[in-house]
Amino acid sequence: MSGTTPPVAIERAGAVARLWLDRPASHNSLAPDLAAALAASFHELAHDDAVRVVVLGGRGPSFCAGADVATMRASAAASFEENLAEAERLSGTFATVADFPKPLVARVHGHALGGGVGLLCACDIAVAADDARFGLSEVRLGILPAIISPYVLRRLGDRHARELMLTGERFDAVTAQRYGVVNHVVPATGLDAKVSERVDELLKGAPHAQARVKELLVRWTDMGWEEYRRSVPETLAHVRSGEEAKDGLAAFFEKRKPKWVE
Repeated sequence: MSGTTPPVAIERAGAVARLWLDRPASHNSLAPDLAAALAASFHELAHDDAVRVVVLGGRGPSFCAGADVATMRASAAASFEENLAEAERLSGTFATVADFPKPLVARVHGHALGGGVGLLCACDIAVAADDARFGLSEVRLGILPAIISPYVLRRLGDRHARELMLTGERFDAVTAQRYGVVNHVVPATGLDAKVSERVDELLKGAPHAQARVKELLVRWTDMGWEEYRRSVPETLAHVRSGEEAKDGLAAFFEKRKPKWVE
C-alpha cells in the first residue's frame, strides 16, 4: 500500500531514536516501500554517532500485521523469478534489522503477525502490552515463514518455533513471553514507561562494548562450539585494550561515571 507520507518516521531525542512504522491504516504491513524505507532508516541510524539506542514501534492500532495484502495477492500471479527477487529484498530488510550494531528495543502493541513477529525477534529486547496478539499464521495461507525463520528460531529455539509455525495459531502476550518471543509484558498503559526503563538501562552500557556483545552473539549462532570458544579470548583482549574499556575501569575505581553516561 502506497501513500503520500513516508512509511517510516524517525524521532530523535538525545542519544535515543524512535523509529516508527507509519502506515496505521494497513496495521503497518510490510509493503515493499515500507520494507525498503525501514532498511534505509536502520542504515542511517547505524551511521549516526549521536544515536546510541533505537526503539522500534508501530503507529496506529498495531505494531506490524506482517505481509502486505496487495503484495501477497500479486505473488500468486508472479513468476518464480519475480517472487525470488521480492523475497530477497525482504530478506535484506530483516538482515539489516538483525545486524544493526546498536541496542534495539521493540515496542509491541496491537497485532504482531508473521513478519511482525520476525521484526521483534530481530530486535535485542521486546516489550509488549498485555493485550498484544501474536501469530505465525503463514501455513494457514498455504505459505511459510521462511524469511523470518532464522530470527524466530534464534530467539525461540526449535521446540517453540516448530509448534507456532506448524499450527499457525494466534497467541497472547503471556504465551509470547513464556515462549521467548518477548522479554517483558506490561499493562498497555505502562508500555512506554517500561520501554523507557529498558532504554535507560541500555544507556548505562558502553556503546562499543555493546556493539561487540552483539557481534559475539551472532558469532555464537554461526560458529561451532570449539571455534567460538577459541575466538573469545582475542575478542576480550581487543576490547580491554581500547579507550572505552580503560575509561570504564578507571571510572569504577575512581567512583565516577564513565564518559559515555550522560
